[in-house]
Amino acid sequence: MATPLVAFQGERGSFSEEAAYKLLGRNIRLLPCETFSAIFESVTSGRANYCLVPIENTLAGSVYENFDLLQANNLHIVSEVSLRIVHNLIALPGTARKDICQVYSHPVALAQCRRFFAQNPKVERVTYYDTAGSVKMLAERRPPGAAAIASRIAAEVYHARILKTHLEDHRENYTRFFLLSKTARVSAKANKISIVFSTRNLPGALYKCLSVFALRDIDLTKMESRPLHGRPWEYFFYIDFVGNVKEDHCKKALAHLSEVTNFLRVLGCYESAKR
Repeated sequence: MATPLVAFQGERGSFSEEAAYKLLGRNIRLLPCETFSAIFESVTSGRANYCLVPIENTLAGSVYENFDLLQANNLHIVSEVSLRIVHNLIALPGTARKDICQVYSHPVALAQCRRFFAQNPKVERVTYYDTAGSVKMLAERRPPGAAAIASRIAAEVYHARILKTHLEDHRENYTRFFLLSKTARVSAKANKISIVFSTRNLPGALYKCLSVFALRDIDLTKMESRPLHGRPWEYFFYIDFVGNVKEDHCKKALAHLSEVTNFLRVLGCYESAKR
């Protein structure tokens, strides 16, 4: 079987790359892309076998752009992985921690390391487009007294050194990723279903939709709403729930839901990420 090509957003050494290795192992090929829309396109066009998409972070919340792209593209969730986000202070060999006066990283990563900057008030935080990209920039430009905050994989890729690990303020910092494919796949271990639906803006409409799960004691694990473009104050609702599409109570719930919605799509049935 050919080594799968996996697309992800960001530079080599990103947290998405680390998540890809955790989910699929090291025997994969990687396709870094500049934007989230580009990774979806790489799979829909057949250029990549899969794309790995961050969908939510336990501190920063949902990645709204990717919810919209899930609905706009006919791809299927075939797996998910949860990655513990560990922020590392990374510098080039020869740079001592005492000499650091600037730290580069993505603004979300900088915001998640406020305690480090409070303890080091003379260190300037500098926003950059990407965590791994900031380490790549150090390797290419070699600015004096500079470091970056990124994943351990970034240090490995760009031959840099980790000066300090666990810079994040909260240890319970996880990002959940979806693995998407053009082909739907339901494994025997699949125990989670993701769907998207819309319903007319009428009194009790959403209550009727959610009641199909309550009536069957189905556990909802995530719910998100996104604007339905072109129809003000109407929404797509994204729901994750426990079950398998082959189970009778899940089949009945989805059939019932189709009767009270004007749009319903199963995004995937897959094995939930191990905690």
